[in-house]
Amino acid sequence: MTGLRYVYAVCRPLGAPLQAQLTGIGGAPPALLSHRGLIAVVSTVPEADFCEEGLKAHLEDLDWLAATARAHQGVIDALTTVTTPLPLRLATVFRDDSGVRSMVEARETDFRQALDRLEGRVEWGVKVFTEPPAEPAAGERAGTAEKPDKPMSGRDYLRRRRADTRAHEADLQAAEAFADALHQRLCTHAEDCRLHPPQNASLSGARGRNVLNAAYLVPRDRSEEFVELVDRTKDEAGGLRVELTGPWAAYSFSGLAEEDARQGARAGEGR
Repeated sequence: MTGLRYVYAVCRPLGAPLQAQLTGIGGAPPALLSHRGLIAVVSTVPEADFCEEGLKAHLEDLDWLAATARAHQGVIDALTTVTTPLPLRLATVFRDDSGVRSMVEARETDFRQALDRLEGRVEWGVKVFTEPPAEPAAGERAGTAEKPDKPMSGRDYLRRRRADTRAHEADLQAAEAFADALHQRLCTHAEDCRLHPPQNASLSGARGRNVLNAAYLVPRDRSEEFVELVDRTKDEAGGLRVELTGPWAAYSFSGLAEEDARQGARAGEGR
């Protein structure tokens, strides 16, 4: 079976070795391909899985996609502990090392500029969710069933519905105001920040409504201070849920997304 060269990220020469047992896509250990003073982190993957036809078929296989994404992210996470990586798009593949080197040369200026800007920095993610109403306890439901309220008139029903709607709108406005104030505060403790679209609960599986989905670029040596700040705000949330994730490679701040997409459209040229 022939293989393709899968590229996880580009970085500068590592100051410390990667984990000895680190594996990437399909269990293959990542290798470091040096070119023009930059490092492409690569491994060999089956051509049958990553050629155009194979990828089309795998797009229907959510388990395969999830496993591939986890393996890709595992390599990026390991790199983030020893260097500043620039992650490439999932399933960036080339026919051989020559194709990888050509890609590095073509994007060398962008890579170097991004590495200069992001050196020693990591990305932290902060999300704020409304907490859904608690389900009544079994005893409360049973008690209600034993002593039902008297029949409600249509006018009373509409009045209650309006009151519930106003209360919900007031709660949502308060949640959005808290999220906005939190974002402004965190931005003052970060070198850069990005607001992402709210997560769709039906896709993410997260409880409640997402009212803040943001990323913050923070110097690695100030990360502890940033984490402590976020933790303190959880006490102020008042019925909201604040979630912190990271540290990540600086996906949101590399400035390579558009070029990466264009390269993805031309990935077949290196095969």
